[in-house]
Amino acid sequence: MTGTPAPESLLKAVPFADGLGIALEEAAPARVRVALPWAAELCTVGGALHGGALMTLADTAGAVCAFLNLPPGASTSTVESKTNFFRAVRSGTVHAEARPVHVGRSHIAVRTDLRDEDGTLVGQTTQTQAVLTAG
Repeated sequence: MTGTPAPESLLKAVPFADGLGIALEEAAPARVRVALPWAAELCTVGGALHGGALMTLADTAGAVCAFLNLPPGASTSTVESKTNFFRAVRSGTVHAEARPVHVGRSHIAVRTDLRDEDGTLVGQTTQTQAVLTAG
């Protein structure tokens, strides 16, 4: 891809993520980092961040990572996603780090690690993004 978009424009393409409070920390084709602060309205029973909020965080990181690895003029969409949850997050900020594991002509596979403020792995997502071209 020629020229990386400004970081602030990357999340504007995903208003849902912005509405949840996801912030972009780093964006490059080899690594994307985003963060989500704990908030009571994003929780389930016992004050734990809802799995859907964590999956949205991972999907956002993965989508940005895939986007940054697209050929010129292409777009992307998640076609498969699997998340393992290892522990609950009841405070602080969750950081997601996405890295491409395969960049092909028709699909991009991304692995995203979710870590709490202490750096403890709280979840991991593997997803496949379709490479959508106009022709």
